[in-house]
Amino acid sequence: MIQMIYYILFTITLLYGVYFVITGLFAFKHDDIPKIRPFRARTKFAILIAARNEALVIGDLIKSLKEQNYPAELFDIYSLINNCSDNTLEVAKKAGSKIINVTVPCKSKGDVLKFTFNKLKKKNYDAYIIFDADNIVHPDFLKLMNNTYLSGYKVAQGRKDTKNISDNWLSSSYALFHYVQNFFFNKSRMNLNAACAINGTGFMVAKSIMDEGFDPKTVTEDIELSIQCVLKGIDIAYVEEAITYDEQPTKFNDSWHQRSRWSKGIIECNRLYRKQLLKKWLKDKDFSCIDKFMFSIAPYVQTLSVILTLMLGVFYIFDIELNDIFSYFFSLGLTCFMIGYLIDVIINMFMMIYYKRDLYDNLHGIFFFLVFMATWIPINVICLFKKDLTWVQIEHNRKSSLDALLNEK
Repeated sequence: MIQMIYYILFTITLLYGVYFVITGLFAFKHDDIPKIRPFRARTKFAILIAARNEALVIGDLIKSLKEQNYPAELFDIYSLINNCSDNTLEVAKKAGSKIINVTVPCKSKGDVLKFTFNKLKKKNYDAYIIFDADNIVHPDFLKLMNNTYLSGYKVAQGRKDTKNISDNWLSSSYALFHYVQNFFFNKSRMNLNAACAINGTGFMVAKSIMDEGFDPKTVTEDIELSIQCVLKGIDIAYVEEAITYDEQPTKFNDSWHQRSRWSKGIIECNRLYRKQLLKKWLKDKDFSCIDKFMFSIAPYVQTLSVILTLMLGVFYIFDIELNDIFSYFFSLGLTCFMIGYLIDVIINMFMMIYYKRDLYDNLHGIFFFLVFMATWIPINVICLFKKDLTWVQIEHNRKSSLDALLNEK
């Protein structure tokens, strides 16, 4: 009976991994006909910046937005001030941003955005673009989102990059995590004509969609919005050249809190929407629905893989033989680990080269990325059993300029 349980669980995790390997390979598919075409500038954007004690960095973001290759009369910048105890409001106003004071209790960025969407409901905009206050934005971002909107996409995610990639192994690992997500998830889904994923910052959503109502229930409003769009049959595009440079944590404690929020949010989204996703997939054969369902069970599958490894350890101690690939690799021990580690390093190097990052400056991330991912295991296990999660602010203090980031490439 125990062996049978193991075989069933192993088959589930194996198929899960194979699914993402196969879908990820579509990132290499070349599209002869571009899905996004160039248009003259005519989309009017409201740029929204959620800001809580971000006085040190918000000015740099607004400056980069002021330097966009896009007509100034076609976009407005709003800083959404909530629960600030510093001079974020004054810095944002001086930099040239309009101000929206969020006057309701906010437990997450989703609450801030919900308040703002209601506030701007009667304003004449075509679409919203959302950034975090620590971002720096590529000068062609708005021009590319204009092209995307006029090509028929009402929701789109830009590429996430990192403005402090080489600080230490943690920031470099974060960059690699986003590169893998950009390439093997969003780029591949774009090639598969499936819905891509909204990744928290640097994304566009049509105002008409938000005017219908946005009431996030989880601490990850980006994942929740992605799922809601899929359930409504709304395509989500990925715009690779629309780049947002994000500040990544350099302290492990900050990283732990941030990734705990992400994991808890994914778990909450799965509990809220799994039945709807599966129902729509079975009814309409919509690949994007099963794809988002598969994404939302990641914390469960990772925890399951830990259980499988522990079971193999018990089988090994009691000399119980299992005839499958997993146990064979397990018996190889160090050899199997080194092969897997080498593959990981090669993929990491490919990601750095593809996104034109210096290999030498990021060796710590390339070689320790597997450690970064391994530390996600206890986070997922804890989040599966933790009922509530308190939002913890991550300090942002990395001053940077658009010119400096562009010259790094």
